[in-house]
Amino acid sequence: MVEDALTEAENKMNKAIDVLKRELAAIRTGRASTGLVERVHVEYYGAQTPLNQLASISVPEPRLLIIQPWDKNMIGPIEKAIMKSDIGITPTNDGKTIRLVIPQLSEERRKELVKVARKRVEEAKVAIRNDRRQIVDDLKEMEKEKLITEDELKRAQERLQKLTDKYTEQSEQVGAAKEKEILEV
Repeated sequence: MVEDALTEAENKMNKAIDVLKRELAAIRTGRASTGLVERVHVEYYGAQTPLNQLASISVPEPRLLIIQPWDKNMIGPIEKAIMKSDIGITPTNDGKTIRLVIPQLSEERRKELVKVARKRVEEAKVAIRNDRRQIVDDLKEMEKEKLITEDELKRAQERLQKLTDKYTEQSEQVGAAKEKEILEV
């Protein structure tokens, strides 16, 4: 019973780290990354479809993204979706492919992006702490119903705290790596 609760906690905390990594991948750096546009949704026959399901996305150079739609009629809608997104890059097309040239970031913009990254890291830490609180409540409920002893509750809380510390540290490491990437000139 306690093991199930701790496994559930670890799974939830792992998901929080995965979400953090996905969100940080979407933050623009001075370098081109497919994660920048993968979350852009395009109107495709009446349905909002992720860009990576409509086209191949490649990074031939450090500051260039190339999007090749499988359906050539989708170039216009893909361009509109990129313009509407918060990426801040104007696409150009040659009728077959869309090119996104990643401009050099200013020092001020880098600092803004670092703040955004730190905010995402803090959100992940809050999610991890919320997961811990929920599991502690579940464990206390088990103890109240006499399913586990007080000693088992204490040991489980200690293990849960170690898990929480581990995933909080991991989120900080992911955030620090992203900050370094953003600040890299």
